[in-house]
Formats: sequence, C-alpha cells, structure tokens
Amino acid sequence: MNFPAIITEKKLGHPLSDEAIATFVRGAADGSVPDYQLAALLMAIRLNGMDARETTTLTMEMARSGDMLHPDLGGMVVDKHSTGGVGDTTTLVLVPLCAACGAKIAKMSGRGLGHTGGTVDKMESIGMRTDLPEDEFLRQVREIGCAVVGQSAELAPADKTLYALRDTTSTVDSLPLIASSIMSKKLAAGAEGIVLDVKVGSGAIMPTYEGSLMLAQTMVEIGTRAGRHVSALLTGMNEPLGSHVGNRLEVKEAIEILRGESAGPLLTVSLRLGAQLLIASGLANTAAQGEKMLRAALEEGRGLEKLRQLIRAQGGDESVCDHPQVLADAPVIREIISDADGYIAAMDTMQIGYASLELGAGRKKKSDIIDPRVGFIVNARIGDHVACGQPLYTLYAADTDSAVRAEHMLRIAIHLSDHSVPPEKLLYALVTPEGVQTL
Repeated sequence: MNFPAIITEKKLGHPLSDEAIATFVRGAADGSVPDYQLAALLMAIRLNGMDARETTTLTMEMARSGDMLHPDLGGMVVDKHSTGGVGDTTTLVLVPLCAACGAKIAKMSGRGLGHTGGTVDKMESIGMRTDLPEDEFLRQVREIGCAVVGQSAELAPADKTLYALRDTTSTVDSLPLIASSIMSKKLAAGAEGIVLDVKVGSGAIMPTYEGSLMLAQTMVEIGTRAGRHVSALLTGMNEPLGSHVGNRLEVKEAIEILRGESAGPLLTVSLRLGAQLLIASGLANTAAQGEKMLRAALEEGRGLEKLRQLIRAQGGDESVCDHPQVLADAPVIREIISDADGYIAAMDTMQIGYASLELGAGRKKKSDIIDPRVGFIVNARIGDHVACGQPLYTLYAADTDSAVRAEHMLRIAIHLSDHSVPPEKLLYALVTPEGVQTL
C-alpha cells in the first residue's frame, strides 16, 4: 500500500484497515518504511487514536512480526510489565522474590522511555547482559527460575523500532500505542500469565485514573482474547515510587529492600504485584497467601540469593549484593535543602523524572549514552513535614553544571503547604477479565 495514503487516512481521523496496519508493522520491522514516515503515522495515531479493532490488530501484527515463543519451562511461564514511572524498581524486587517461591519468570523489559526509567538500563549499570539469545534466555529460566532481558531482534522487531521512535517524537502517551507495545512483547515471549502495573498520577504516561483504567482494561481484554491469564493493578505515581531515582541508585535500593534494610511504597507495590504473579503461576490461591509466601522469601534471604543468582547468570557484578553502597558513586554529590517550612502537598513527578534525564540518567535522543552513576535520592514524601534547612534530595551528578540544572527542576517539582495533607494513595484498583475491584 502507498504509505503516505495510510498517514493521510489516520491524519483525517479515519480507522485504518487491517491491511494498512499490517503494512505499517511490516515497514517498521524490515526497515522498508523510513523513520520519518513511521513517526508521522505515530503522531497521527497519537492525535486521533485507534478503535478496539485497530488496537487489537496492531498488537497481533506486532507480536507476529518476529518469532513467537512457546516455551516449556516446567511450569506456567509468567511475566510482569509496568507502564513506567519514576523510581519504579519493582522488577528487581519482585522477580527474585517470585522465583524464590517457585515461579518461572521469563521477563522481557525495556529501556527508559520519556521521563521514566528502564529496567534494562538499570541492569546494564552493574554489568548485566540483557541481550541473551533465546536458547540461553529459556535455559536460564529453567535453571534458576528467572531471566530478565531486553527486546531481542527476533521478538516483536516492529515494536523495537516504534518504541525508540515514540521516545523521541512525543508520542509515548497514546493508549493504543502503549497497549500494543506492551502486549505484543508479552504475547511474543510466550508468557501464559501476565501481570500489568498501570500507573496513575503526575508521573504516569496516562495521568488520570480514567485513562489508566481504560488502558488496563484494553490490555486485559487483548491478553484474554489471546488465551492468557491477565490481570492489572492500578498503582500511584503522584510521587516517585521508590526513594532512589537513577540507574545504579535504583539497583542499590532494590538490594537494600531484599537485604531487609529498607521498605516503604516500593516494597508494598512489589509484594502486591508479586502476589498476582504467584496466583497466575498457580502457586497461590489468594493475594494474601501470595504476599505471605513472598514475605517469607524476603525474611529468609531467599530473594536476595535469587537476585545474586540472576546477576551472576547474566554476567553482572554480584558483589553489589554485599556492598550496595558502592553504587552511590557519582563525582558530584550534594544535598538540596528546603528553603521554607511546610508540608509536602504535591509533587510534579514527571518534572522529577525529567530532572534525572537532565543529569544523564536517561535519553533525550536515541543516540544519547546513559551515565549510570547519576540520579538522586528523594528524602521526603507527600504528607511529610519539612523544616527550613532540611534535605529534600541528595543529588548525584557527573558535573556541577548538570547538578545546577537538575536542582532547579527538582526544587520547582515540590509544592509546600502550611496545612497537613494525607499520604499519597498507592493502590487504586485490580482489573481482571471479571471486572474492576477498587482497592
């Protein structure tokens, strides 16, 4: 088909035919359509949307654009995916905990997208390989119960191209593009059970509850139609989930949680998501039972040992499990001090995420090289009282200039009030094929 004509159809708000969508996906997968035309259609989709048929067709075409795995790993294969957030390090907490409970997790993760961090970037910051060949990927899951890799050239190659373009063309926040990207990779990788973490709030790709709920329902419906066990949790992103933001810093926080030295919202969400993974695996009957199993793995140190095995298997530096403090190693370290008394009433979490990009923890363009050392620790949360002179953040930067730019962004991202405010809501709803359960 004539590709400019396809762009025109969507630019005018018309639904695309199955043939047009197939042409789009094929062009992204094999390079026959140039990036500038792909980007034009992505923007037209972002502006005019897709209906349920278009979104499902796009998802299935993207899944079938490469290999479709059907792994036999001695148990039900499960995977988890987050729509992306700031300080969202759940994968590095829940994957080892769930594997320690007997789950088989074959996880495909992404790089940073927009203002959100990427698990692949975090893993590579400690030397882990994320480009495992399919046979090695599956063998590792058989042997230790888990593997976390980046998107291979063989699995959903169309999405790999479109994912990178979305990051640099301001088309990240499109429901059909988000849903098709996530679900195509999960379907292609062969996961039989899929748990989705759909973020809500100022740092989420879909900031409103209504938009996030629609996204969750769309993905659950796509997965269910494909014969998979799918559920989605809607979780809060009106402030960073963890206290650490930046690649090596986020690995540090995950290790400290598995060592029993830290807790908080990151652990809470990780346990809730992990419980759903254990249910999908057939290892737990209820969320309460699943959380109990995960807490036992945490308290007995089995989760930390599984993370050590995961790091070792993928060529990383497992010594960080014993000395996580070495991961806070940027050349410039400074505290950002509050210049007033008050209660933290709100955070612009997207602005906080973009501050990490300003430091070099993410990419502004496709060719950017990430600095794994940089980031910051958030020392107060919504609802906390801070005094004048109290540290709001601890900043880790490569140089003074980037530290100054990031400090300005971080300061204006926190809003103080004279009146106390409640802590931020963390858990909103559970979406299953049966409906929506408010939490």
